Parts: sequence; structure tokens; C-alpha cells
Amino acid sequence: MSTLAARRWLLTGRVQGVGFRPFVYRLAAEHALTGWVQNRRGEVEVLAQGAPTALDAFAQALIERAPPLARPKIFATVAATPEPLPDFRIRDSSADAAAQVHVPPDYFACDDCLRELADPHDRRYRYPFINCTQCGPRYTLIERLPYDRANTTMQAFPLCPACEREYRDPCDRRFHAEPIACPACGPQLQFESDDAGVIDDTPAALGAAVAALRAGMLVAVKGVGGYHLLCDAGDDAAIDRLRLLKPRPHKPLAVMFPLCGHDGLDALRALTALTPAQTRALTDPARPIVMVARPRGATLSEALAPGLAELGVLLPYSPLHQLLLTDFGAPLVATSANISGEPVLTDNVEAERRLAHVADAFLHHDRPIARPADDSVVREIAGRVRPLRLGRGLAPLELQLPGRLATPLLAVGGHLKNSVALAWQDRVVLSPHIGELDAPRSLEVFEQVIDTLQELYGVRATRLVCDAHPGYTSSRWARRAGLPVQQVFHHHAHASALAGEHPLVQRWLVFAWDGVGLGTDGTLWGGEALLGQAGAWQRVASFRPFRLPGGDQAGREPWRAALALSWEANLDWPECPVATDVVRAAWLRQVNSPETSAAGRLFDAAAALTGLCTHASFEGQGPMWLEAIATGVTDGMPLPLAPDAAGLWRSDWAPLLPALRDSQYSIGERAMLFHVTLARAALEQARRLRERHGDFTVGLTGGVFQNRLLTEQLHALLTGDGFEMRLVEQVPSNDAGLAFGQVIEALATQSANC
Repeated sequence: MSTLAARRWLLTGRVQGVGFRPFVYRLAAEHALTGWVQNRRGEVEVLAQGAPTALDAFAQALIERAPPLARPKIFATVAATPEPLPDFRIRDSSADAAAQVHVPPDYFACDDCLRELADPHDRRYRYPFINCTQCGPRYTLIERLPYDRANTTMQAFPLCPACEREYRDPCDRRFHAEPIACPACGPQLQFESDDAGVIDDTPAALGAAVAALRAGMLVAVKGVGGYHLLCDAGDDAAIDRLRLLKPRPHKPLAVMFPLCGHDGLDALRALTALTPAQTRALTDPARPIVMVARPRGATLSEALAPGLAELGVLLPYSPLHQLLLTDFGAPLVATSANISGEPVLTDNVEAERRLAHVADAFLHHDRPIARPADDSVVREIAGRVRPLRLGRGLAPLELQLPGRLATPLLAVGGHLKNSVALAWQDRVVLSPHIGELDAPRSLEVFEQVIDTLQELYGVRATRLVCDAHPGYTSSRWARRAGLPVQQVFHHHAHASALAGEHPLVQRWLVFAWDGVGLGTDGTLWGGEALLGQAGAWQRVASFRPFRLPGGDQAGREPWRAALALSWEANLDWPECPVATDVVRAAWLRQVNSPETSAAGRLFDAAAALTGLCTHASFEGQGPMWLEAIATGVTDGMPLPLAPDAAGLWRSDWAPLLPALRDSQYSIGERAMLFHVTLARAALEQARRLRERHGDFTVGLTGGVFQNRLLTEQLHALLTGDGFEMRLVEQVPSNDAGLAFGQVIEALATQSANC
């Protein structure tokens, strides 16, 4: 007879809200073990006793056979004294332990729930809020921890006897599925329009919403993390009206496709060729928006993504979306219901008030959303899918730091595409996308997310990190907060975010190219090459600087960048679409004309000089259109490269200007020339710097490197020349990654700042 042994395990990682405790319960029964499992504020503690060989197998299976959404880590294993325990039990959660919280993001509707959703004999048939431990909302409904129903927005929905039995049964896949609900006890839909009035019956409300969409109406639909504006993706008139009323004249609109085929992608495959990486991303539990080649079919409106060669697509990720798409039977526009860069709307009353001028109808539900979470967006670049925006399904994103912080800190990011990061010990959590911090509601959500992260994770920051730009809303907030503040320069944060993802790299040359950010010399950087490592970056190369008339206005008026380059090179640009006398007078007097070296503004100038885009309705429109139209084969042109008076290597963009205006070549050919020339300029900088400084690993980051054409060209050139290369993998290269980079900079310099 085997000797009875007992062991205790402490498991960390993603072990809450993913069905981990019932998994442990069933695993213990399989191995004939007695004991218990318990949630302890983000950790799971397990005591099991039985034969030593059974305990060994049990411990191995805890990791290898964990539920698909779980990411467990065995933090500690200790021997225990056997006790007279009759069976294995799931104990009530404990809130006494120190916080080691791992908050799960919101998940898609799993296959099991979708089967029940479509089964007329199931009691949850066509119920829009079906879920289990392997799917459904998490981050957007958790109000506090431990993650129990009473601590979520589902507390207002008492369980019916049938749901209660499932919730209490460790062998049921809905055991402690905190959002569990059914038509008898759970949230309900409500449809509202001027024509139909208010429809409170859930099936009738769903039917009315589908009918409204078929009639060409714009319907605001409350989802998991906020409202979407939906309309028929094949209806030009509906899309034009949506663009006019939102207003969103040119910015691309995401399209949701109905599930079709064995993996749900047949409807999309009928229109476009998907790569393996895009296929994996579309069917990932996070269900992000994925950028794919523009669909070929005439069934989708050309107005979905004017001027672009790609379209953002996604699959239904909630049961409500699944029902809408199935009943409608065709793709739907699914764009965030927000106002000009603000966070997505979440409250029923506020949505009606703020979207009354846009939406013809509303499909509400009565499950409160604790905090907004916009859709995530990813794009395949250099063979891998990389994030452009972290949101529902991907955030909160937790990463391990390459060292240990002395004290908890909060990094507040930048001004555009804002997200924040909470860091303590060797952990950092990056928040979902918040948005632009220009509007009062954006600041409200910014503060809400800061409070939420600290409360959920049980960590209170004792110092702050912000961008060095004094005018950023996030930086002003940090200085008012009453805590010690460390400032990090914008491009140092970009470079350190990349370095934080690749901690084994010892020495970097990072190309940090974006719009503009404050540099250490007081000018606006944006086309920089930084040598070194986190906490010790040295600016070693850049572009020829130029003064930008109008400063920040240039981001929406590419003609300003085109004029700046022309005047700097002593050239005229007679095709400029606006009167220039006043602008030139201010530029000559250096009034509101800050000096910059920004690669992003070079892209703006190229878009304007080619005649492609002189006025932008959204940030990055000109560069995005320039990438989309680029065509042909070219070797580019060499740009002069020489050190300036301070020894900084500068590439001179001036030879590009006549070529960009040369109408004997198509705009597409000129756009390709521009991309290849800039890629070759970066290669030449890297070569010169290798000669002078020795070997390093090259990294590409900053918003400009969301451009797949440029990034892949430069990646190929650098690797072909023997350089080791790194790109972002989990953190966006744009300003959404600044907060993470600020944390890495603070970690690298903490001994000097403590």
C-alpha cells in the first residue's frame, strides 16, 4: 500500500475567471486525491494528499492540462502533513492574502456556448448573454476582487434555481462562471427608436434591430465593453450617412463578418485571401480587429476604407453579435460608438444623449459595464501579427519586468492613443486603450482606469512617470497628483518599450520614428536613431531638421509639412492649396514654427507634395494613403548623410522633393520611391554607426513603423546586411506603448531617482 503524502501548491498567473478551480477539482478526483482548492486574491492555493506518484502526476497536469484560457504558474510547492480529509473540495474564496491578482480580459463566446445558443432544445437557445468559465466578459464587469459574482456588475441579477445548480456544481462547466445567466434570471435587451418606440421583450428587440439594419438604419448596439454603431456593410447610403453624422469622413470602418464554415472564416475567405497569421489572429480568443487585404467582392461598399488597400475585419465575439450577424446574414459595419477620439460609450442614458444625432435606433441591455474596453486592432508586419491597439481581449496586458522595482509606480503614457501602466515588484499591467486626452470624458475615463487598476490589483502607486512634454494632459495630471514624478523623454520611452519586450538584448540601435515628441534638446524629435539601452540612450542619428509652421496643426494639415520642407530647401510649392503669405511670414519670424526632425511629418509632406492628401480628417491619413497607393519597383535614391556640428549623423531629405512633385511618374510610383528611399537612408545610418560603434541589435519602433511597407523593406535591408533585428510583439509601437516604455525607463534609472 502506498504511503499517504500531502503537498501544498501556490499557483499564480491567470487562474481566476477561467474555470481553474473546477478543473483542479476534477483533476483531483481523476487521481484519487483528497484536499481542497481555494482562490486567494488572484492566486490559487491547492492542498492535495494521496499516493506520491499520484501527486507527481497531479502537479504536472496542473500546468500541462490547464483550461485553454488559463495561464497558471506554480509559484511554490511545499510538503504538508496529511490530515483526515474525506474528499476534495472547493473552498470559498479568501480575501485575506496579499494581492497577487491577475485580472482576465474579456473573452469571445466559446464553441460550447455557441452550440447551445443555436440549439432549440437548450434552455439558453438564442439567449444573447450566454457564457461559461471559458468565455464571456471579465474585465468590463469586475468591480472588485476576489472575482466572485457579488463583486461584479452581475450582482443585480439573482440566479434562478437552474442557474444556481450549475453555478454550485463543480462538475458543470458553469461552476462559478460569475457572469452566468439565462432568459429567466439574466440581463435582457431593449430596442428603442422613434418609429417602434420601446420594445422590452428580448427576442422582439433583437428582431427589431435586425429589421432596422435591413432598412438601412444606423443602430447603436451595446456590447461587452461599450457601444458599436452598426449598419449594412454593403449599403453605400447608410455608410455615407454614418460618416456624415459621426462625423468620420475618411477614417476606415471595421467590418464584422458572420461565422461561416468549420472555423467561421468562409464568408471572409470568399472575398479576400487570408494569410495563416491573419487566420490565427481572427480566430484567437481575443477576437481582435485584424487588418487584411481589401476584399475583392462588390458586396462591400468602397466607402468602408477610402484610399486604403486594407480593411479591418473581425468575427462576432459575443453571443449578441453572433445572433445579429446570423440573423442579418451579411457583414455589418461595427465601429466604436464614441465622439472624436474619446473612449467608447458604455452607459445607456449617456449613449442616447450623445449619439442621438447619429443613431436611428438603439439596442440596449441592462448589464452594466464597469469600464470601457474598445476593440483591439492588430496588423501582420514582417510575418507576425503585431498590435496597433490594445483593448477587449488583449488588455489588461500583464508582462514581466526585467528587474524588480523598489516601489510601485504608475506610468501615465502620452497624449494621443493614451494607455496607462501600473507596475510593482517585477510585474507591469498595461491598460486597455483610453484614447486622446483632449476631451473631458477622456480625462474622466483616464482617471477611472487609474483608480480601477490600483483597486483591482491591490497596489497603490507611490510615484508617477510621465512624458517630458509639459503640455500633455497626462503630464499635467501627474504634476497635480501630489506624488513624486519622474519625466521620461518621448523617444526614450518608445525605445525602452521595445527593449522591455526583448530584455536579453544588451546593446541596441533603435530607430524611433513617429510624428513628434519632445527631445532632450528642446526640439521636436521624431526620426531618431538611439544607441545604448534602457536608461542610457544616446541620440546618434536623425534627419535634417526643419521648422514646422503651425506646430501641432500640421498633424491634420499635411500641406504645412510640405511647405516647411520646400521653404527649408529654398524651393517653392505653387500647388499648395491654401494662401501662404501669412504662414510664411510667421515661419520666417519663427513664430509657432518649432524645429523638428520627425519622420512622420516627412510622410505628411510626401502625401501633400504628390497631391494625394493635403488635409487630413484623422491622424495618419496622409501616410496611410501613401503606403496604400505605393506601387512599382525602385531602388530609391541615395540621401546625403553627414555629421552635423554636434557629431549627430543627419540624413538630408531634400533630394526627394523634386521627385515627389514629378508628375511624369504616377503618384503610386512616387510613393514607392519615397518608402524605399527612407528605408535605405536608415540602412546607411545603421552602417555608419556600426563602423563607428561596433555591433548592436537594431530595433524599429514608433508610430511610423506601423507602416508595413516601410517596415518590411527596412527589415529586409537590415537583415540582408547582417544586422540582428527586433520588432514589437505584444506592445504597440505607437504612443499606446509609451506607458510601458516609461516603466522600463524608470526601472533602469530607479537607483538614481530613489
